[in-house]
Amino acid sequence: MTATTAPPSLSADPFDEEILQDPLAFQAELRDAGPVVHLPRYDVYGLARYEQVHTALTDWQSFQSGAGVGLANFRHEKPWRPPSLLLEADPPRHDAPRAVLTKILGPRALRRLREAWHADAEALVDEVLTDTEFDAVPALAQAFPLRVFPDAVGLPRDGREHLLPYGDHAFNAFGPQNALVAKGTPRVAELSGRVNAQCARDNLTDGGFGARIWAAADHGDITHEQAPLVVRSLLTAGVDTTVHALAAIIYAFATHPDQWQRLRHDPALARVAFDEAVRWESPVQTFFRTATTDVEIAGTAIPEGRKILMFLGAANRDPRRWTSPDAFDLSRDPSAHVGFGMGLHQCVGQHVARLEAEALLTALARRVRHIEPTATPARHLNNTLRSWASMPIRIARA
Repeated sequence: MTATTAPPSLSADPFDEEILQDPLAFQAELRDAGPVVHLPRYDVYGLARYEQVHTALTDWQSFQSGAGVGLANFRHEKPWRPPSLLLEADPPRHDAPRAVLTKILGPRALRRLREAWHADAEALVDEVLTDTEFDAVPALAQAFPLRVFPDAVGLPRDGREHLLPYGDHAFNAFGPQNALVAKGTPRVAELSGRVNAQCARDNLTDGGFGARIWAAADHGDITHEQAPLVVRSLLTAGVDTTVHALAAIIYAFATHPDQWQRLRHDPALARVAFDEAVRWESPVQTFFRTATTDVEIAGTAIPEGRKILMFLGAANRDPRRWTSPDAFDLSRDPSAHVGFGMGLHQCVGQHVARLEAEALLTALARRVRHIEPTATPARHLNNTLRSWASMPIRIARA
């Protein structure tokens, strides 16, 4: 390693609640400071520019996930729950569970789900639009994923209300031990027990994603010990992030009426709109990696074993990569965004999320002429996720 340049240092706490509430100014400061920035508050290296974030995401050999994708270093610290076989594992441990889920969530499964999910979206939108004013977060962004995705996994109806608070704590726990983590700690044992129970074979209906994961264990593709952990990874990654992405796109259209009209005139833009909203709002804001060896990135030496904090949201608004990055624009090709990660650990369920968004947006576009906020939306703070707690809107029916 030939690098000798010391990176600039920023003393701000990226997990301070004021920054979590509105991270854009801090992210711009990070990008402008340099390609690598030392964050002494946690003694980690921060990457906020697109090029370096993309490099760290795709070079899993140098920037490992197996030591944890949060601040905690699993080399030295015991995780609060068994690590995810998808998110917090590297090859070869990562390979078999990934291959099983890639097959289960593949094009054939999506073709089977498409008609049913579009029908579910039509039914939900008809129910919601009996009123012209409502809170879009519980009514749409939460209701639709909690309606269709657990059905696809094969979960019973009872207990689904535990998925969001469990996921909220799981994503908070990727950050430091701050007040947001403390808020969820009293219910950790209860929520973990309930979610883990839902991953058991006997609690899953035949034919769903969960049953197929257990069948893969029967076939020897994964072990029977791995099967419930793969189901749990599917639930953790497949509900919260989709909920927050749907809230992001509703907010985007409520604040960009011209783009809503573009979608209404061309509903085929639904998937582009979803990816542009994921780029623009980045529901997953940050993830960590750990250097597996002394590594050089953009002229800065990062020693082996040190944590690297990747600011996905900052990369998705990097003007070095995107033209007018702060604009929500359906004429843009957002496909290179890092909101779902990139490379080996890219979100295995991203096409499922896109199908959910397509179904909901298509149903809304047929029935809603105009969307507008009726009050300032309220953020839900999380150490990793950018999300909304409440989004009051008014609609005009088509």
